[in-house]
Amino acid sequence: MTASAEAHHRHRDVSGGWLRPAVFGAMDGLVSNLGLISGVAGSSASAHTIAVAGMAGLAAGAFSMAAGEYTSVASQRELALAEIEVERRELAHNPDAELAELTEVYVRRGVEPQLAREVARQLSRDPEQALEIHSREELGVAPGELASPLVAALASFGSFAVGALLPVLPYLLGGTAFWPAALLALAGLFVCGAVVSRVTARSWWYSGLRQLLLGAGAAALTYGLGSLLGTALG
Repeated sequence: MTASAEAHHRHRDVSGGWLRPAVFGAMDGLVSNLGLISGVAGSSASAHTIAVAGMAGLAAGAFSMAAGEYTSVASQRELALAEIEVERRELAHNPDAELAELTEVYVRRGVEPQLAREVARQLSRDPEQALEIHSREELGVAPGELASPLVAALASFGSFAVGALLPVLPYLLGGTAFWPAALLALAGLFVCGAVVSRVTARSWWYSGLRQLLLGAGAAALTYGLGSLLGTALG
């Protein structure tokens, strides 16, 4: 009956540790390196200088994103595991209090008190199942579903590098003009935005256009800043 009931729909994964860093990494790589290259191009630097700056921005940004994402996810995971361990000790040393606590959860959800206590009692027979239920109810996490810091870091590193490569790619292939790099980066932003819409409620064109406009705004501002600095410091 469960398989039959679930056959008519599928839920997307909203708890994985790779999607958020991958999305933010790609967007950040595109926007930040496009902005960097725009600023350098605006200062009338040579194509060689722009390419070197772009690759330096790619390397620095990718490592920074990976390190930051690893630290962030690892800290969050360690905090969650520490709180789960507190719950494990409570279940071992104060089982009656924890049973009453779980009973109250079901009562607040509309289950009759006697039935709620029986449900809580039966679910608490298995210590690991009881731990998972209490963790979900009280902490909003499950012991086996915590995000992996390594997965988050690798996703962030790879996606940032790919995103940051697009603006500098025309220069690496021998180009000397800024506009191919800008067009390629903006197209990449639109595609990334459209892909993100697959896991959100937004339409693909709205999501893609939003990212394109944000990237274009950042590029225009940094290009102008580069022009001003190039003139002032030249």
